[in-house]
Amino acid sequence: MLSIIIPTLNAEATLAATLDPILAAAVPGLDLGVVDGGSNDATRSIAAERGAKVLTCQAGRGRQLVCGANATTAEWLLFLHADTRLPQSWPEDVSRFITADANQQRAAYFRLSFDDESAGAKRVAALANWRAKVLGLPYGDQGLLIHRTLYDEVGGFDARLTLMEDVELARRIGPMRLKRLPGCVVTSAAKYRTGGWWLRPFKNLLCLGLYLAGAPLAWIERLYK
Repeated sequence: MLSIIIPTLNAEATLAATLDPILAAAVPGLDLGVVDGGSNDATRSIAAERGAKVLTCQAGRGRQLVCGANATTAEWLLFLHADTRLPQSWPEDVSRFITADANQQRAAYFRLSFDDESAGAKRVAALANWRAKVLGLPYGDQGLLIHRTLYDEVGGFDARLTLMEDVELARRIGPMRLKRLPGCVVTSAAKYRTGGWWLRPFKNLLCLGLYLAGAPLAWIERLYK
């Protein structure tokens, strides 16, 4: 009934911590897929050792997510980043959502937190949670739970997008059909520790603004990277 799809690229530093809480829940019939974009580290072996189904395709998160969705027949899809850990309550949170028939026409995401106790981490998480709730724009590091019927109806992920694929899909779903789950994921703060708790969020916001304004994706990619 449920497939968890995780796109990866050189994710050996975080993937085990992402997979282990999923496997510890021992959810019957769970389809766990890791879609690798050509890692040259131990990513694929970490996934295979834990019994995940390992797929490979050309790098690009949009393309990898499409590949993962096409490779499963599960009714429900949970897309998750390789550096994001689900909460301990995730099986209950997901079960309550997917057993309500009305939610086949809705999608859900988790609240965001970081593996960092700094004031900067709490500020960025609070802003992300506000953006998701008020603007209806959760990012991929908050996970996305969606029934295949709705996923197909709105066109799924855009395989051409190497970034902003999460924003694009959330916009097509629409804020009225996006619900927040009670649990809170824990995402790696590594990119913020490197890029800065002020500068990195500012760049992310600028990238979002440029994307919504219709700027060429190549411009946004250069700024993001």
